[in-house]
Amino acid sequence: MKLGIYGGSFDPVHLGHLLVAQAAMEELELDRLFFIPVARSPFKPDNQPAPGSVRLRLLRLALVGKTNCEVDDQEIQRGGISYTVDTLRNYADRFPGAQLFCLIGADNAAKLNEWREPAALAALADFVAVPRPGGAAAVFPASFRSHTLKGFPFGVSSSNIRARLKAGLPIDHLVPGTAAGAISEAGEYR
Repeated sequence: MKLGIYGGSFDPVHLGHLLVAQAAMEELELDRLFFIPVARSPFKPDNQPAPGSVRLRLLRLALVGKTNCEVDDQEIQRGGISYTVDTLRNYADRFPGAQLFCLIGADNAAKLNEWREPAALAALADFVAVPRPGGAAAVFPASFRSHTLKGFPFGVSSSNIRARLKAGLPIDHLVPGTAAGAISEAGEYR
C-alpha cells in the first residue's frame, strides 16, 4: 500500500493544496492521501493559525467526494509543536508494511537534516518535494529517498487568501467551492 502524508497549516485550504494532492495521487500512484493540519509549526513558532476545529472543518468540506483523501487530526489532538517524525511513526505503526510518502515544500528539502530526528525521518518515508511556481528546484540531503512532483503548480498561498479576505476581496476562484462560503464566513480570516 502506498500512503501519502500531506502536512501543513491549511490556514485556509485552497485549490493549490488540492492540485498538489491530485498530482501526488497520480504521479506516485498513491492508494490514499492524508491531509494532516499542524497544531503549531516548528518553523513558524510565532505564527498562530486559525483554531484547529476551523481548519479541520474547512478541510473536510474541501475533500467532500474525494474518496481517496482523508483528514487526520492527530497533530491537532496532540497539541503543541507538530513534528513530522512523530506523525510518520504513527503511520508506520498503524500501517505496517505500507510505503509512506511525505509531501513537503521544495524549499524545505535542503533543510531536512535540521528537522527533529533526521535519520529516523529518512528511514520512515520517501520525501516528495512540492514545487512552487518560479521557485528553485528541490535539493535533498543524500540520506533521503526523494521525489519531486511535476504537475499542477499553482501560485497561491494561504497567506494570499487571508490577505484577500482582510481586504474584502473575493476568494471563490482560489478555494474549493465546497469550502468557499465557510472560509469567507469564518471570523478568524477577517
